[in-house]
Amino acid sequence: MAARFTPSRFLCWLFSALLLAGLLPGGLHADWDFSQISRRATALYGPLGAGQQRIDDWQQLLATQKQGSEAEQLKVVNLFFNKRVRYVEDIDLWNQVDYWETPIEALWKGAGDCEDYAIAKYFSLRHLGVSSDKLRITYVKALRQNRAHMVLTYYSTPEAMPLVLDSLIDEIQPASQRTDLLPVYSFNAEGLYLPGAKGNKKVGDTKRLSRWQDVLKKMRAEGFPAEPAN
Repeated sequence: MAARFTPSRFLCWLFSALLLAGLLPGGLHADWDFSQISRRATALYGPLGAGQQRIDDWQQLLATQKQGSEAEQLKVVNLFFNKRVRYVEDIDLWNQVDYWETPIEALWKGAGDCEDYAIAKYFSLRHLGVSSDKLRITYVKALRQNRAHMVLTYYSTPEAMPLVLDSLIDEIQPASQRTDLLPVYSFNAEGLYLPGAKGNKKVGDTKRLSRWQDVLKKMRAEGFPAEPAN
């Protein structure tokens, strides 16, 4: 006799299916189709040249790090982009004063500036399963260089001292040791934050950051799924 398919059983099945598909909070993120991404990137930017190998290496890194600890994922992702992307000012690379690259653009060019490292590391870690509430793309003042700078920060818990993933140095250090960096604001998929004595305070959403919205739009054109909210 066939099993009776009750409404409650159907709901359990539906929940499980959505969870596996990554459509419910806590579910797995939809995988990235790198064949499609490379095809779309070629259509958008022209021949990828040596950038294709960098993109293939990125795909391999993501595939091999999915089962790693978050500490290991932070280390591997940080080093990958620090080693594979050269620092080049936007004005020299894009003939613009301030241009935010997608990870594909950074790997295609093999070059970028501080925010491009932070963006690429953010999306890599998000794809590996690190929750967005643990990650902040953080705009700082680099005191030794006396200039604006951007890093990725990681919070193991909401109240934890963040770790700093920086393009200036390969070592990941607690923010308390990075006295050369003065935080100004930070953001992630959840919103925009300002630093304060009692921790970061959410002050709005990222719709105010037009260049971030441009990055998300370009990534969708490259074939990436929309950034999940959690």
